[in-house]
This record gives sequence, structure tokens and C-alpha cells, in this order.
Amino acid sequence: MPDQIAGLAELRGDCAQCFGLCCVALPFARSADFATDKPAGKPCRNLRDDHRCGIHADLREKGFTGCTVYDCFGAGQKVSQVVFGGRDWRTGSAEDARRMFDVFPVVRQLHELLRYLTEALSLPAARPVHPELRRALERTDALTRGTPGELAVLDVAAHRREVNVLLLRAGELSRAGAGGKGKRKDRRGVNLIGARLQGADLRGASLRGACLIAADLSGADLRGADLIGADLRDTDLSDADLTDAFFLTQPQLNSARGNQGTRLPETVSRPEHWGVAAG
Repeated sequence: MPDQIAGLAELRGDCAQCFGLCCVALPFARSADFATDKPAGKPCRNLRDDHRCGIHADLREKGFTGCTVYDCFGAGQKVSQVVFGGRDWRTGSAEDARRMFDVFPVVRQLHELLRYLTEALSLPAARPVHPELRRALERTDALTRGTPGELAVLDVAAHRREVNVLLLRAGELSRAGAGGKGKRKDRRGVNLIGARLQGADLRGASLRGACLIAADLSGADLRGADLIGADLRDTDLSDADLTDAFFLTQPQLNSARGNQGTRLPETVSRPEHWGVAAG
């Protein structure tokens, strides 16, 4: 396993080192994903005094599926332990709490970029842009260690645009080396809600930002496909082959359906809620 892939484990949420920031800082609305409304800055009703979720083992059954498909990519522990030096929002001042809640979404975006950059450095075909990717990784990591004041005024959208240029180039180089007809298919941002793509040859396809909600990709060949930002909510991946698909994150996979026959890249883990068969 390349060092970069091993490093991805550090870019996942570690609730034991966080002060439950996603359960407080972020808002959610009553829907199929959340059983109740919650404004930003107010603790979720399920958050315990020790910053752990009181219904973690039963989130889906209790109507909080949205929580099961969320990952801060390690931003929670970075903000809690590094940016704010272990100061708890419960015991600090109201101003400290507000600043922490404002900074958390910024660092979360930066950590998402760190996750993509780290994976991009593991793609052999992207070697021509590895030096630039490495510099972008170092710059992004440095930004996550800024002061609360620096992070609050950071133009994170501009930084994302710069990094995305490199990620797009890394993806193009990697797709070019994939076999099959898929590498000629550019489906960036297309609406494929409910599409019937069973057994489709999508090797090396670009599905960046594609909306695949409830699409049927059972048995599809997605080897070497670029899946950055693809919406996979309720997508059927039963028996699909995602070996060497890249820029696929755990939250994306957790929102999809699959089975034991779904083949996955080593950058993600098989979701616990997947059964032997999807559906």
C-alpha cells in the first residue's frame, strides 16, 4: 500500500479527539436524513456531555441517516486539538465557541482537499503533476494550522479553485491509462438520477459531480473512473467493480447501496450497513 493511501486513515474523523463539532456547528433540517430540525451553533439533542453521540449505534433506525454519511475528514480533531489547543466549547467563552463553530466548516473544506491531494499523489499516471500536487498539499496543510482569525478570513473558495485545477489534471492523466470505452466518456455534472446503467462499461469515465441518485449501476465496470463529487445517494453498486476508481470518499460510499460482490478501491472500506445483496 503506498504511503499516501496509508495516510488517508489520518484524514477521517476521530470523534474521541473532537468536541462533537459536527453535532453543534452544522445545521440540519427535518427530512428523510434527519428526524428533526437543528440550527447552526445549537447542540444536537443526541449529543452527550462527553461529546459523543447517544444513539450512534442506532442512527439509521432513529431517523438520522444523514449523520452516517458524513465525515469531517479529520477537521474536527484538527480544530479541537490544534487550532484551539484543546479548549472545549462547553467550558470556554461564548465568543470562543462561536469562533470555533465558524472555523470548523473552513477547516473541513481544507481537509477534504487534503484527502484528494493525498490520493492524487498515489496515482502513478499522475506522476507528471506530483511536484505541483505535493506543493499544494503542503500549502493546504499549512493553512489548516492557521489561527482562528486567519482561518475566519481565508478565501477558501479561491484556494479550492487552484487545487481543483491540479486534481482535474491528475484525473485526466489517470483516466487516459484506463482501458475500455469509458475513458472517452465525459459525464461531468450530468443528471443521471435513476439512470439504468446495469453492466455499463464506464472504465476511465469522468463522473465528476455527476448526479447518480438512485441510479442502477449494478454490475457496472467503474475501474479507473473519476468519482470526485459524484452524488451516489441510493445508487445501486451491487456487484459493480470500482477497483482503481479514484477520488471516491467514504461518505459517498456510505450513501450508496452495495453488496459483498461490490469490488472497492483500497482507499475506502465496505460500509457496515451493506448486506449480502443490495435492495
